[in-house]
Amino acid sequence: MENKNNPKTIRAWAFFDWANSAYNLVITSTIFPAYYVAVTKNPANGDRVNFFGHSFINTALSNYAYAFAYLVMALLLPILSSIADYRGNKKNFMKAFTWMGAAACICLFWFDKSNVSFGIICSAVAAIGYSGGFVFYNSYLPQIATVDMQDKVSAKGFTYGYVGSVILQIICLVFVLQPKWFGINGGTAAQISFLLVGLWWAGFSQIPFTVLPKGEPNGKGNKYGILKGGFIELGQVWKKVMHMPLLKRFLPAFFFYSMGVQTIMLVAAGFGAKVLNMPTSGLIEIILIIQLVAIGGATLMSYLSGIFGNIKVLAGVVVIWIGACVGAYFITTIPQFYGLAIVVGLIMGGIQSLSRSTYSKYLPQDIPDTASYFSFYDVTEKLAIVGGMASFAFIEEFTGSMRNSALALCGFFILGLLLLISLLATEKKLRKNSDFSGV
Repeated sequence: MENKNNPKTIRAWAFFDWANSAYNLVITSTIFPAYYVAVTKNPANGDRVNFFGHSFINTALSNYAYAFAYLVMALLLPILSSIADYRGNKKNFMKAFTWMGAAACICLFWFDKSNVSFGIICSAVAAIGYSGGFVFYNSYLPQIATVDMQDKVSAKGFTYGYVGSVILQIICLVFVLQPKWFGINGGTAAQISFLLVGLWWAGFSQIPFTVLPKGEPNGKGNKYGILKGGFIELGQVWKKVMHMPLLKRFLPAFFFYSMGVQTIMLVAAGFGAKVLNMPTSGLIEIILIIQLVAIGGATLMSYLSGIFGNIKVLAGVVVIWIGACVGAYFITTIPQFYGLAIVVGLIMGGIQSLSRSTYSKYLPQDIPDTASYFSFYDVTEKLAIVGGMASFAFIEEFTGSMRNSALALCGFFILGLLLLISLLATEKKLRKNSDFSGV
């Protein structure tokens, strides 16, 4: 793609984050978890629910559902993204996943305690739509920004996402906190929020869909067919990644610390509702604080990376994440949870933004399309979510405490930290032997 660093294109790209981050905030982080815990809460039977004939702890079931959704995407994305590169139609895949996710959120309008299985299925489909669209969105980064601008542009995308999602969250907050103004009850207010997310997601996505190019094909003809051509492209990209010394070392580090990061983001509201008995209004306030602080966090990490380098900053942030997990195990009061939320918000935006731009910098900058390359990044993240969520749910069911699950996440962060330190050593070695300047 020509004309990188075009302000109009970058703004349009960032609006995709504005659109779909509403799902991430309202559905995965605040109103849906609180609503789900409320409609499935039954202390008489240990908060257990039935799902197609099987009994689960309510929060463990929702975590297993997210793990399954991301496992599906981890299996599908390498194939779909390689086909997108081969055909040059990644924007069509972006659209398909967006409509899938938005429709699932709209369907949650009909979810209540009488149809828990329906709500779980819709939440899983929405997760598939969100994660599927994001891989193709991420793959545009090296196409729209030069290497020196990718940290800044990546941070801009996350900032748009945080701002847009907070705006819709405030709108939903009015319905949830003052349902009597609209002649409805609290449950209906939550259901209306799910409907608004679907409409917001689908509506604002039209901005990037209008401006962003559809992609450029990498395939040399159609003699292999769509599926075979996609697998051939995937194999070629895999071989190239294995010959990139920094990229193949960064991905394992990213995998392990993402197991902790992504899991904490998905379970935070459920943790507050169940462990600390926080009301829905308090949970929304907590997540709003995280989102607002994350805006500054993404910008701060972009600035620090220019001084210390991406990997050093990432390592420092992972150390703070370890402390956050330990803090989650020991907190007993709501004010302590607020304090922890501020810390998590600061490091959440920074680690997501900087991870994406670091991976983008490690990629070849002269390839016409990057969906297949970014599939490895996104599949790594999806598998991390699968492992993290499944571990969190299993430990909760085995020990009966979400606190133990939170503490266990420290192990993933420690492994990620050790791998980042190893990556720093590799960078240093390459810097001595070549003109490589690091990231």
